[in-house]
Amino acid sequence: MKYLIILGDGMADKDIPELGGKTPLEYADTPTMDKYSKMSEIGMVHTIPDGMAPGSDTANLSVLGYNPRDYYTGRSPLEALSIGVDMKTTDVALRCNIVTVSTDELPYEEKTIIDHSSSEISTEDAAVLLEAVRKELENDIYKFYVGTSYRHLTIWDKGEVVDLTPPHDVLGQKIGQYLPKDDKLREMMKKSYDILSNHPINVERMKSGLNPANSLWFWGAGTRPMLTSFEEKTGHKGAMISAVDLLKGIAVGAGMKVIEVEGANGGLDTNYEGKADAAVDVLLNGGCDFAYIHLEAPDEMGHQGSYERKVKAIENLDKRIIKRVVEKMEAAGEDFRMLVLPDHPTPVAIRTHVSDPVPYMLYDSTDKKNNTWSYNEKDGEASGNYIAEGHTIINRLFEK
Repeated sequence: MKYLIILGDGMADKDIPELGGKTPLEYADTPTMDKYSKMSEIGMVHTIPDGMAPGSDTANLSVLGYNPRDYYTGRSPLEALSIGVDMKTTDVALRCNIVTVSTDELPYEEKTIIDHSSSEISTEDAAVLLEAVRKELENDIYKFYVGTSYRHLTIWDKGEVVDLTPPHDVLGQKIGQYLPKDDKLREMMKKSYDILSNHPINVERMKSGLNPANSLWFWGAGTRPMLTSFEEKTGHKGAMISAVDLLKGIAVGAGMKVIEVEGANGGLDTNYEGKADAAVDVLLNGGCDFAYIHLEAPDEMGHQGSYERKVKAIENLDKRIIKRVVEKMEAAGEDFRMLVLPDHPTPVAIRTHVSDPVPYMLYDSTDKKNNTWSYNEKDGEASGNYIAEGHTIINRLFEK
């Protein structure tokens, strides 16, 4: 038996008037999920422990079977594992986004966050901008490391886990009240605007109609993580397929195989087929019996507030990943169990995460159900199946 989790980050949502009162998951054309939901267990799972922030960090730890209350030490330290930064016990890691703030003449504190991803800037362009910042701001205390797209890392020697606000929670708002209380972090963010606002890359981006990547934004502070081996914990050898450093970092910490897929970028134009093929290959030929496919695109489209693009991301997940995976597994004659779910909702109406339960679909090729459910939020609730502790859903997948 082989096992898969296919996770559409932020895929769950609320009813949207422009979609006829449906959620993007209900509205999207998803023939594969429609077909397999009739043969699956459908339900709802609460991935975010009460009182914890609804982030992809806590939620994906939960889906992988790690209770965030026991294992979570911050988001950025997990990303540091992916980037290859060996943190000291006295280090604090910070997520260092390159964001778009308004280009008006107002003081920095009165500017507004326009875009948390700087028009999904490429890693190549972001690396050039981060190097410009590094030349001006890096020292023995603060070190900067390139991640993926707009997502980067700062290591603070003998730092402090300070309270910081994610930029996607500040979209469209003046930033003053959300800036770090720490004087040095706040000063570096202000200086980064001076360094980046007229950088040649940003001049060209604006000419092309793209948002300028003109400010750093620190958040997600945390200390060195300590994850139990996934294989020791579950008895299964696992592989991670994701474009996002957070997910790759969780996998590194858990001793899972990390598979890099060319063209996988965390955006709507990611390499869907490459992700599907990588998962099937590692299950059939790579010595693993568990694969985790993470798709960032629905979450990014939710943050952008675009229901049209979120629907498209879900349709791509259905037709270009799930369909391809099940067809290849069936053609190989391999028995498999497949869990499809989001990690958390990212409603387009508010453009940030919430901690509501999310719908799941659990399919077993050897035990096909016969029901009328579709895979969406409403049918998940109507099914009556509810998993209150998200970190236990992986036991349902592994039949423990």
